[in-house]
Amino acid sequence: MALFTQDTRFLVYMDAMAAEPTQELFGRAALAPAFDNLNAYKATTHFNGRSTVSLDGDRAGGETYCPAHHISFGTDAERTIVIASIRCLDQFVRQGGDWFLGERPTACRLDRDPSLRTLSTWEADVS
Repeated sequence: MALFTQDTRFLVYMDAMAAEPTQELFGRAALAPAFDNLNAYKATTHFNGRSTVSLDGDRAGGETYCPAHHISFGTDAERTIVIASIRCLDQFVRQGGDWFLGERPTACRLDRDPSLRTLSTWEADVS
């Protein structure tokens, strides 16, 4: 959360074609429940890549693609995975010499596989 400005605006579009966001959060403190939701998973991995940034003085715009994998275990030890395809269109602000996220519109697509039964050895060690 420390990467965001105090007055950040975080927008989530679960339908990338929608005009209005599914969720809109204002301020750094409002991000806490969203980040805390990740604790529901046994393991998460985010691969940030294909990033571009355009500088304009103390402001910048950026675009980042991020596939995220979220693994959980049900009550019967059945493993499930949620794969999120994420695209962020960030607006950065330089404050006091440091760069922060001022706004993050995020488009997400979730793919769920409720029957993930086999994991590699290193993934199984997470449990």
